[in-house]
Amino acid sequence: MAHTETPAQIARRLEKSRRWFDLIPPEGVPIRFEVAGLAGRFGAQLLDILITVVVMMAIIIVLAFLPFDIAPVVNSLAAILMLMIRAPYYILTELFWNGQTIGKRATGLRVLGADGRGLTTHAVVARNLMKEVEIFMPGTLLLVSGGLGLFWNLVLLLWIVVVLIVPLASKKRQRLGDLIANTYVMVRPKSVLLPDLSTSVSPNVFDFTPAQLEHYGRFELQTLESLLRTEAKTRGSDARRRDSLIQVAAQIRRKIGYEEPVPDSRVAEFLHAFYTAQRAFLEQKRIFGDVRDDKHHRDMDTG
Repeated sequence: MAHTETPAQIARRLEKSRRWFDLIPPEGVPIRFEVAGLAGRFGAQLLDILITVVVMMAIIIVLAFLPFDIAPVVNSLAAILMLMIRAPYYILTELFWNGQTIGKRATGLRVLGADGRGLTTHAVVARNLMKEVEIFMPGTLLLVSGGLGLFWNLVLLLWIVVVLIVPLASKKRQRLGDLIANTYVMVRPKSVLLPDLSTSVSPNVFDFTPAQLEHYGRFELQTLESLLRTEAKTRGSDARRRDSLIQVAAQIRRKIGYEEPVPDSRVAEFLHAFYTAQRAFLEQKRIFGDVRDDKHHRDMDTG
């Protein structure tokens, strides 16, 4: 008689099949992220490819109305256009959307730097140029260059197979570009801002100026929320957790220039007050169209 799994057993089995990695940001508190699966990354890639193909076809259609015949070179033209569109598309979207392309946004994925300090321009350029070498250039040659012969077609196909195997062999599902750029693709955690966190502290216990609230974004707010929720569950019983709260509070105070002393006994109260003020500040900014994904938004504004 076949054994039927209960919903709880199915949930546990699915949970074990997911891959996780711990990221330690500058604030010093480990954050656990789920590694993006191959299915999610494939879906994001398909959507991004579709977008670039549509743009390329639109350009070719426009060129077709010009007073010269592009039919003899249409395949080569398409390959050149795809390269000119694709690389800037991936690089610029990941730079300005904090590690997300349109496809990654739609599938809930995001690229992170392994050091937790956000993506650098070098990392974004490196991982996306490697994507051209890994997949797109060999794939394009396979599609448009029938004169290469069977041997070179097999070499190109073998290369594509090898680079597809690399993420399967990596515990963190890193392709070659990720390994070189020291990046990961993770499942973006859903933002669930609990009301009790923003109302658990009496108002005006700690005051923060708008200038002090300019430093952090939504990502850091979610990180602080996760820390406070864990602290609420343990109720301060974990000495290491209390030390983490003290370290995080010190990091935040240095970052925002908060000069008033905060006793260790009131660190949790300070963090709750900062969470409440930061959340209200970000929500107000969002109303006016200023969406701040993380603390690197200021670098992008000045760049």
